[in-house]
Amino acid sequence: MTTEMQAIRFHQTGDVDVIQQDTVPVPTCGPKQVVIRAELAGINYIDIYFRSGVYPSELPRTLGQEVGGKVLEVGSEVQGLAEGDTVVALAPNAIAERVVVDQTHVAKVPERVELRSATALLLQGLTAVTLTHVAYAVQPNDWVLVHAAAGGTGLLLVQIIKALGAHVIGTTSTEKKAKMVEAHGADHVLLYGETHATPAENAKKVLELTGGRGVQVVYDSVGQATWDANFDAVARLGTLVSFGQSSGTPEPLALARLSPKNLKVLRPALFNYITTGEEMAHFASLLFDLLAQGKVRPSIWRDVS
Repeated sequence: MTTEMQAIRFHQTGDVDVIQQDTVPVPTCGPKQVVIRAELAGINYIDIYFRSGVYPSELPRTLGQEVGGKVLEVGSEVQGLAEGDTVVALAPNAIAERVVVDQTHVAKVPERVELRSATALLLQGLTAVTLTHVAYAVQPNDWVLVHAAAGGTGLLLVQIIKALGAHVIGTTSTEKKAKMVEAHGADHVLLYGETHATPAENAKKVLELTGGRGVQVVYDSVGQATWDANFDAVARLGTLVSFGQSSGTPEPLALARLSPKNLKVLRPALFNYITTGEEMAHFASLLFDLLAQGKVRPSIWRDVS
């Protein structure tokens, strides 16, 4: 029986050169856990936060956030999963030959869904599904502003919002990215950056596009650079959803800023929406249905199989 395996890890924070391949012990399976033989694994922006030290992490740390493959072993208390099942899982240790994960973060992949696409979509797709169904439940004919709309989660947000019958305004930094956002269904795309509009100028354009009313919800993963202008772009009784800070963390919020429009502000975390097997199954089912119907598609940079 194999006792060692390969994993991609880092032992200290820093640039990409801290990443290395290690020989590590094969993980053991706890009573409520599943061991998966990894066929595919995904890396996400949050891995950059961990690797660079923006987010604290216990070291050494294995890279990766999602895994797809076959179940090798199930714990004694696990129900609904069996050896040989094809599954995907949220796994913050995914880039390894064997991955152990809590059963609550594992979902069976239905036959109508390709494992490669399900794995590629999992973390960003579940993030986009929970943002659009729970953080703010997007309604038909809503106007929605998505910052960084050309990013992995951004493109999925655009597609899901359109599938829900709403209007999407996306922001991005280049003409090339804008064409990508448009190709994924956005109604309007606004450019920002040194050679384009400022966030404040784009907020004025949002008001023009919405007849002066503003958007019902803003999904913001940019953070510091865009945060203040969101208060101008959002409608009365609107919602601001902060789920990232690629430009830096916004300044602390003065609660009085919410009063002029009676706004709601959220800072959701995916793993606090998925705390049980039932929740995982529910949101994964929504994602798999969208995938099977062709309403969302993964953006895979290249095939390295």
